[in-house]
Amino acid sequence: MLPVQILKENAEEERGELARMSSFVGAIAIGDLVKSTLGPKGMDKILISGNGEHQNITVTNDGATILKSIGVDNPAAKVLVDMSMTQDSEVGDGTTSVTVLASELLKEAEQLIGLRMHPQTIIAGWRTALKIAQDALTKSAKKSGSDLREDLLKIARTTLGSKILSQHKDLFSELAVEAVLRLKSSGNLDAIQIIKKLGGSMSESYLDDGFLLEKRPGMYQPKRMEKAKILIANTPMDTDKVKVFGSRVRVESVAKVAEMEAAEKEKMKDKVNKILSHNINVFINRQLIYNYPEQLFADAKVMAIEHADFEGIERLALVLGGDVVSTFDAPESVKFGTCDLIEEVMIGEDTLLRFSGVPLGEACSVVLRGATQQILDEAERSLHDALCVLTTHIKVLFLRHNLIAVEFLSCFDRYFDYRISSNNRPPSNNRPPLA
Repeated sequence: MLPVQILKENAEEERGELARMSSFVGAIAIGDLVKSTLGPKGMDKILISGNGEHQNITVTNDGATILKSIGVDNPAAKVLVDMSMTQDSEVGDGTTSVTVLASELLKEAEQLIGLRMHPQTIIAGWRTALKIAQDALTKSAKKSGSDLREDLLKIARTTLGSKILSQHKDLFSELAVEAVLRLKSSGNLDAIQIIKKLGGSMSESYLDDGFLLEKRPGMYQPKRMEKAKILIANTPMDTDKVKVFGSRVRVESVAKVAEMEAAEKEKMKDKVNKILSHNINVFINRQLIYNYPEQLFADAKVMAIEHADFEGIERLALVLGGDVVSTFDAPESVKFGTCDLIEEVMIGEDTLLRFSGVPLGEACSVVLRGATQQILDEAERSLHDALCVLTTHIKVLFLRHNLIAVEFLSCFDRYFDYRISSNNRPPSNNRPPLA
C-alpha cells in the first residue's frame, strides 16, 4: 500500500521534545529581545528597514512597535507578538510588560517540564496564581478620590517615566490630562488630534483648543470663514481628463479633441453646480481637486480643501458633526458639518487650518515639536500610551498603589491560605512570617 501524504509538499512537522524546545526557545528569545527596554532605565532599540535612499530608521522602546517591525517564523514567538499587539489595541500601554512576563513564565515552565511535570499541571498552577493575583489586586484597589485631576496627573507621570518624554513628563502629563478631561468620559480618542512639527524643542509642545488640519485652501479662495457650513465628500474632482486605462480615442480632427475637452469641462461644471446647490461655504474632499473645479469654487467664494486623507476625513466628519457623501443629487438628506471659525495658523514654518467652535466640544489638538523625526514619532507613541491609560482609568476610576510591594506581598500571603490541593496545604499556624 502506497503511503498517503497528508501535509503539503513543503510542510515541516515537529513532534515531542523537539517541538516543545523549539517553542520555548522562540518565546524566550522574544522576551530577551524586549527585556532591555523595560522600565525607567530601559534602553531604546534602533530599527532599520529598507535599503539605500529608502532606508527608514525608527528609535523606540515601545514593545509593540519593536515586535511588529521584526519578522518571526517561530509559532510561539508569533503568539507573543500577537499578544503584544492585542495589549496595544485594547489598553494602549504595557506591551513590553506582557511579553516579558509571558516569556519569564515560559522560562520557569521549561524547568518544570524538565522535572517531568505535566503541562496541564503547570497550566492549572498558573490559573490558580492568576486568581490569587486578581483577588489581591481587587482588594488593594482604592476608589479614585475627589481630586480626579491629581490622580490622573500621577498616572500620566508614571506612564511617561519610562519613555522619551520622561525629561518633560510634567509638561506632557498636563497636556495629556487636559486633553482627556475634555473628552468628558466618552473615551473617544479620535477627538484628540496629534500634530507633529519638526523644529523647536519638546518643551514648546502645546495643546490647542481647536482642531488642526494640515491642509490649505485652494488658490484665490477665502482663507478665513466664519459660521462655516461644511460639505465633507469623497468624490473624484478630476474628470476633466480622460483617464480610462488603456483607452484609445480616434478623432478626425483637432476640433473633435476640443469638443471632447469642452464636454468634459461641462460635466465637471455640472458637478460643481450640484455641490454649490447645497448652499455651503466650505467643501472638503478626500480626493484631489483639479484646477478647473478649484477655479469654479474660487469664483463662488467657497473654501475648497483637497486631499484630506482617509483618517483625516473620517475624523473631520466626527468632529464637525457631518457625514461623508459621494453623490450630490439630494441636498435635503445630507448632514452638514459646522463650526464657528476656520482660519489659517502658523506652526513653525508650516501653515495649517484651525477649526474653532466645533460641535464635538471635546475635540482638541496636541502639537508636538522636536528636533528630529525619530524624536517626534517616539513622542507621539509615548503620548498615545499615556492617553490610553488615562481614558482607561476614567472608565474604571480605581487606583492601585505600590504595585511591587503591596500586590506581591498580598499574593505571597494568600498562597498559604489558598487551597491548592488537600495534600500540600500548609497549616496556618506554621505559616512563615512575611517580614
